Amino acid sequence: MTEFVTITGVYQGRVRRMEGDGRPTAIYKQPVQHAVALGDGGLADDQQGDRKAHGGAERALSHYPAEHYGVWASVYPQAASLLRPGVFGENVSTSGLTEGSVAVGDVFRMGTAVVQISQPRQPCWKISHRLNLPELAREVAETGRSGWLYRVLETGYLGPGDVAERLDRATHGYSLADMWAMHNARRPTMDDLEALATLDVLADSWRQRFASRLDWMRRHA
Repeated sequence: MTEFVTITGVYQGRVRRMEGDGRPTAIYKQPVQHAVALGDGGLADDQQGDRKAHGGAERALSHYPAEHYGVWASVYPQAASLLRPGVFGENVSTSGLTEGSVAVGDVFRMGTAVVQISQPRQPCWKISHRLNLPELAREVAETGRSGWLYRVLETGYLGPGDVAERLDRATHGYSLADMWAMHNARRPTMDDLEALATLDVLADSWRQRFASRLDWMRRHA
């Protein structure tokens, strides 16, 4: 299993108006050329257009696997030239780590910072709007090729060319791909739902999501 990869891209963006929509967004991120500071709330000079849905301590840094863009380019050849790292609004791009090989609770050193995976990234409608692909956000969630988010354990600096090294691997047994499978399953097992609803390293919003599903299944058993 991959324990370290090279960070091939780091991206940050400031709030501007969404093209063709007008609502505030920071999805239009640009690559940085040098290491930038990572604090508890995210990268220096990186902003969010909607603080209810983006940013904060449990969503301080977003990571998207670069290899997924090739998959989306094959699904949407009309947008292939646009489907490149950074276009989903991520902060970090790598090759060699995917949802099947990482889990909530995994700890990584990125540059001089230390971060921990806190949750899968819930795809935003803005990626569909930006690329004029109405079904894209739904398909990202259905396939689980969503990327993930980190909380910051130790502040520091990271930049393109730095190493992302896994320092600690979660032992609960659910990869992010497994988590998406449970989320999307028509009838997930109650044992799996209970385990995820009480997983202390999982961000509260996702624990509540699994707890609500578990409660519904118990009431309709």
